[in-house]
Amino acid sequence: MQLTPKGAAARLFQYPRAVSILFFCNWRVDRISVPYRKGGVKAPSFLTGLTDMVKSFITLDNITVRLQDRMILQNSFWKIESDQHWAILGPNGSGKSTLVRALWGGVPLRSGRLLFNFGDSKTTSHLIPHRERIGYVSFETHQRLMEHEEMIEELRDFAGKKGEVTTTKDVILSGISANREVTLEDEKRLYEVADLLGIPHLLQRGITLLSTGEIRKSLIARALIKSPKLLILDEPFDGLDEAARALLSESINHLTTTPIRVILVTHKVEEIVPNITHVLFVKDGRLFMQGPKEEMLTSEKVSKLFESDLKIEKMDEGYRVSYGIEKGEKVVLPSFYRDITEEVPDQLIEMKDTTVRYGDFIALDQLNWTMKQGENWAILGPNGSGKSTILRLILGENLQGYSNQVMIFGRRKGTGETLWEIKKRMGVVSSELQIQYRKKMSGYDVIASGFYDSIGLYQYPTKEEKIVVDGWIDLLGIGDIAKEPYHRLSYGQKRMILLARAMVKPPLLLMMDEPCHGLDLLNRRRILNIVEMIGETKTNILYVTNHKEEILNCITHVMRLQKGKVLSQGRKEEVLC
Repeated sequence: MQLTPKGAAARLFQYPRAVSILFFCNWRVDRISVPYRKGGVKAPSFLTGLTDMVKSFITLDNITVRLQDRMILQNSFWKIESDQHWAILGPNGSGKSTLVRALWGGVPLRSGRLLFNFGDSKTTSHLIPHRERIGYVSFETHQRLMEHEEMIEELRDFAGKKGEVTTTKDVILSGISANREVTLEDEKRLYEVADLLGIPHLLQRGITLLSTGEIRKSLIARALIKSPKLLILDEPFDGLDEAARALLSESINHLTTTPIRVILVTHKVEEIVPNITHVLFVKDGRLFMQGPKEEMLTSEKVSKLFESDLKIEKMDEGYRVSYGIEKGEKVVLPSFYRDITEEVPDQLIEMKDTTVRYGDFIALDQLNWTMKQGENWAILGPNGSGKSTILRLILGENLQGYSNQVMIFGRRKGTGETLWEIKKRMGVVSSELQIQYRKKMSGYDVIASGFYDSIGLYQYPTKEEKIVVDGWIDLLGIGDIAKEPYHRLSYGQKRMILLARAMVKPPLLLMMDEPCHGLDLLNRRRILNIVEMIGETKTNILYVTNHKEEILNCITHVMRLQKGKVLSQGRKEEVLC
């Protein structure tokens, strides 16, 4: 019996350029029993087995990568043996993502060669990367998925098929090669990888209704469904709540007991799973140091990598870095900063019995919440609890806000205010905005576009506005990257550009959805210090996070969500006691 995905959702992933990096080979292994760690995580049966691998798995031989008009990773040598799993660690913009993109042919080599020893032959090295045998998950794959879904939704609107949706199940099954149909065995594998990642409840949900963390887990499932021989995970923990991070860490660690070789790209030492055997440091566009994990993860070497005094402590199953915002200097209001002078309403946001529903799925369930002038709120909750839905209601990006009692800056939604009237008093930093911002322009122009709330810059900033832009660039220490094309920047570098964009106005309400995503530990500390400074101004902060340690002194109130319902809300010291 043959099965095929239904409707337009089945066809949308036939576009090879959009998703080809996540299509994998028809690879089978003998099933054996594999022990699993405490907690019950067990690799799917189709990922387990014994293979006769040659000693050398991948060799980067004297390579130089061309990134448009730049040459990076010059004359680099790196060998991955068949019994090794690697973590790649380095600061923002160091070249980590470019390096792993080169492994599947995502960026061209200027010189040197890549040798792959996991092709059809066990003895012959191949110069062409086997994309169908490489699982790759990153912010880039997330962005391409959402871009593609936007295009498909436009086609559905044009064809009068607004009722059709692309489900999480459709996305995962799209990892199967487009030249064959989905079988019952594939369906079985679908549920096995969903169980591994804790997402069976998401399979029938539309992909556009998922949180950032839920989409990330869905993409990992798509990478696993065809048993890749190499799994590359670029910052896989970003966007996940605490429980999801723990489950994913355990799942990745267990995958290392299967024939899959794992490369984990991260900016956090704490995210390196126990079974990683080797670590590669990347810095300033070159391979800085490499070797066995125990030799690399020392206070001296990690401090050299990040150019900061850091202390590495070995724990039972991992490592911990001693650093934090308490070590950063207090940021004072810069001379260019002009605080808000307009009259501020007493209540910034008010939601009464607000419910957001998609069919049988309830994203928000009778939310009652008020944010007043002078308050800074943090919203906590696991993935899918409704945090991002609240932000979309405020921004007017969820049309159900008009059918609920939602008051923004003292006016009920739908009573005559325009979207631009609302947005001109807001600043936003989020993964969704980062995905939407696809204009090919400089980081400087992206920052300047914050004056006009535009995706793109359609009028040049005034002399006074340039002073403000330059001031935020200096404060954030992003002078070099502001000159670069925005689309070339790393995930973390784009995050800092978006914070500057959000603050140039300055906004009455600054909404930040996981602002530290993708940031290395030094930039994270810098950003949190600046947010503390902003919290002392007349800008009110709405801070969405999965990390309790990021709740700053300037935060006055906290709301905790669970499955769309409020568990508790009130003053910070009362909710977090």
